[in-house]
Amino acid sequence: MKLWDKGYDIDSWIEQFTVGNDRQLDMQIARFDVEASMAHIRMLETIGLLTAEELQILLSGLQQIADEIARGEFEIEDGVEDVHSQVEQLLTQRLGDVGKKIHSGRSRNDQVLVDLKLFYRAQLREIADDVSNLFDRLLLLSDEHKDVLMPGYTHLQVAMPSSFGLWFGAYAETLADDMRLLAAAHDIANQNPLGSAAGYGSSFPLNRTMTTQLLHFADLHYNVVAAQMSRGKTELSLSYAIGALASTLGKLAMDICLFNSQNYGFIRFPDAYTTGSSIMPHKKNPDVWEIMRGRCNRLMNTSNEVSLLISNLPHGYHRDMQLLKDITFPALSQLKECLRMADFMLQHIIVNKDILSDERYNYLFTVEDVNRLALSGVPFRDAYKQVGMQVQQGTYKPTKSVHHTHEGSIGNLCNDKIREKMQKILKEFVTLPA
Repeated sequence: MKLWDKGYDIDSWIEQFTVGNDRQLDMQIARFDVEASMAHIRMLETIGLLTAEELQILLSGLQQIADEIARGEFEIEDGVEDVHSQVEQLLTQRLGDVGKKIHSGRSRNDQVLVDLKLFYRAQLREIADDVSNLFDRLLLLSDEHKDVLMPGYTHLQVAMPSSFGLWFGAYAETLADDMRLLAAAHDIANQNPLGSAAGYGSSFPLNRTMTTQLLHFADLHYNVVAAQMSRGKTELSLSYAIGALASTLGKLAMDICLFNSQNYGFIRFPDAYTTGSSIMPHKKNPDVWEIMRGRCNRLMNTSNEVSLLISNLPHGYHRDMQLLKDITFPALSQLKECLRMADFMLQHIIVNKDILSDERYNYLFTVEDVNRLALSGVPFRDAYKQVGMQVQQGTYKPTKSVHHTHEGSIGNLCNDKIREKMQKILKEFVTLPA
């Protein structure tokens, strides 16, 4: 069955090529298709396109389908083009001609759009929860290990003292920045396109404000052409958020791969969370973090794929847009899996609390000693030269103590302020019912 059926068949290869993976991907938006259809027919009843009796019959039929979806019993049958066709076909089979009335006042274009908006909104809220959990884990570790010093690096050279409090907290605050992009994508997804039909509105007296309220959207996509143009733009904003989070996770994964190696030895994980070598009995590899690093590198390409797909399209609907689901749906799933795995692994991280006793890190403290001399009255340039000469002559002896008090430094992490940043952004995801 096809919603556009006109009584003739198309070539089977043409159908296979144009449908692609849509049937499989559409299973992820099935419940949203039913939810949007329920809102749509409630509105149709208020403008006289359905009777009160027909509305109740259709609502009952849609609820039955929703229950089947929840139980995992719903499927898109062979020969049915997509989830929208399957739902309408089931209603018509079970309820008769009244099932054919459900599509009045909408096009498959705005039907797909509203399903995707609802799906993306739900996915973004799930990701926000996952980011929040990882954020909490990182700040917990930052607080727990705030007094454990570690080397800080520039140019991959030993530079200045850092701490595990700083390191864990840095990734927490970076996640708060990434959440701003996630919230922006959520704002764009949280607008109702239903009623824009094929992109040029309808001669039916639709009440788009009503469906906006029923579906708990924050606002309408008012201009019907703009509503149609939001397909692709929504995915692009989503992909930027995915890329930002993937960048942060990928950098964390790289740090952990380095710090877990024998040459660093800053952290380790229990044996059960590493893998081995088929030839080297001593190996305990951080494969989880390496796979995560690789996945995140791929996820950062999501925005490039979306951008290239939509960049040369004029306004209006084009079938190219169907391929957006092929890009964004797997990316969302992989991002959630990476966020959850990172949180899980960090629950088991073991920190080396005695890193700086190794003499190779003595030069970490040169800046501390320069600053100490400057605080005693020695001009900074003279203090720098004095310590520098000691290093050159091999006579430098570090004073292994750190006294950092300014905001965001080793001795004043400001984790409470970082928590406030994240809480402020998270509120944007809970203003409406999930």
